[in-house]
Amino acid sequence: MASADPARTRQPGAASPPTGLRERKKQKTKEAIQRAALRLFQKQGYDETTIEQIAAAVEISPSTFFNYFPSKEDVVIYDVYDPMTISMFLESPKGEPLDATIRRIIGRMGEVMDADREMILVRSKLFLEVPELRGRMWDELERTNAFFTTLLAQRTGRSPNDFELRVTVRILTSALYEAAIEWWNLKGREPLSTLANRALDVVQAGARLSALAEPRPKVSKPRARPS
Repeated sequence: MASADPARTRQPGAASPPTGLRERKKQKTKEAIQRAALRLFQKQGYDETTIEQIAAAVEISPSTFFNYFPSKEDVVIYDVYDPMTISMFLESPKGEPLDATIRRIIGRMGEVMDADREMILVRSKLFLEVPELRGRMWDELERTNAFFTTLLAQRTGRSPNDFELRVTVRILTSALYEAAIEWWNLKGREPLSTLANRALDVVQAGARLSALAEPRPKVSKPRARPS
């Protein structure tokens, strides 16, 4: 995950969805630029697509493009879902167990992201295959890890420097990252929320190394429905 503008330093509570008309219009324009860019990247390739072509696709000038994104890389990195996720987290019911909060948000965001399945698959492919984006992705993962460490510190009352908290957040973000990779490998055929919950199941079971030597339980395949 990354913030609505992942290249910037984030503070909990500062990334809630925009409420002013000007900010909402700005976000809609950013989303339109990203969607147009992703369509071009899919059609003709990332390296072959120019900023001028992206700008033309949304009927803006190249100089206007730079008012929204500092580079072509940032168009791919921009994540519209993070303000929603952060808002849900900050507005979670008081007293709700943390694991229940995380699973509830995963379920709700899974429904939202299913609608953009094809676009997310294109973004995932770019992150994994374009070298400069792959490098940026690791930077964003580190920022995401630091951000959620601060966010969970506020929720739990612990210091962001608490060792147990930092280890827990690292495990959680790594588990969710692996769920996202598995989702991409399956080309979105299994819901991302299902895979994310499976990853959390492994975490909550203790991620035991000894379990890797145990036979995996067979999962019966669902019977095909008659057409």
